[in-house]
Amino acid sequence: MKRSLFGRVWPNATALVMFAVCVFPVYWMFATALKPTGDIIAEDPVWFPTDITFEHFVTATDAEHFWTYLRNSLTVTCLAVLFSLVIALAGSFALARMRFKGRRGFVIGFMLAQMAPWEVMVIAIYMIVRDASMLNSLVPLTAFYMMMILPFTILTLRGFVAAVPKELEESAMVDGCTRVQAFRRVILPLLAPGLMSTSMFGFITAWNEFPLVLVLSKESGGAQTLPLWLSSFQSQFGDDWGATMAASSLFAVPILILFVFLQRRAVSGLTAGAVKG
Repeated sequence: MKRSLFGRVWPNATALVMFAVCVFPVYWMFATALKPTGDIIAEDPVWFPTDITFEHFVTATDAEHFWTYLRNSLTVTCLAVLFSLVIALAGSFALARMRFKGRRGFVIGFMLAQMAPWEVMVIAIYMIVRDASMLNSLVPLTAFYMMMILPFTILTLRGFVAAVPKELEESAMVDGCTRVQAFRRVILPLLAPGLMSTSMFGFITAWNEFPLVLVLSKESGGAQTLPLWLSSFQSQFGDDWGATMAASSLFAVPILILFVFLQRRAVSGLTAGAVKG
């Protein structure tokens, strides 16, 4: 009985410890952003903010080009995710439903593309964009972000399409639907968990990307995004750790909001897409 009790307790205790280790930096970031400057630089750490202030958030949002970079990040990220989903829907359907020569090699190619580190191609990408006279533009950023998240999106959605019984699609076609109509009316609604999980992954990947925007965006206030703005916090805020933590909190808020709304479908989507197809 003691062994059985121990077997139930230690996994939960281990999970709680790991949860605390992972969550504490996030809590400290938000807590520091809400503390007065006196509590932040106090010799004894103030674990729980008592006198909550939003002055650090005002300082961060009043920083030069903040709203421009926020608009750029939202534009590039949302467009990259949207375009990748549209292309991945067609690609995943072809891989799951159609049989053609070289299909297996095609899938392996997508897997290799997903495994390849994009950082090793930064120089080549820079030369291509420079020769096209598109430096400091949102267009190449959107295109390359889409290429970064497209392999994972296609491979994940392929598992969802393969999990939908083919007979449903055939029944819709017997009832008079074309292949496109059957896909839109039958398969597409069943792909909602996969669309949400892949869109969340793509959003996080594009939102956090730093090397490409650093290389392709040279002019301040141009096509730069929030990661690049956040990396310059030392020159903007100096030793103002409250403003620094407020800026970091603002950068993390969109991802947290997205995760809160999509977490259930995203977890089921990642699991189903990983084991089926």
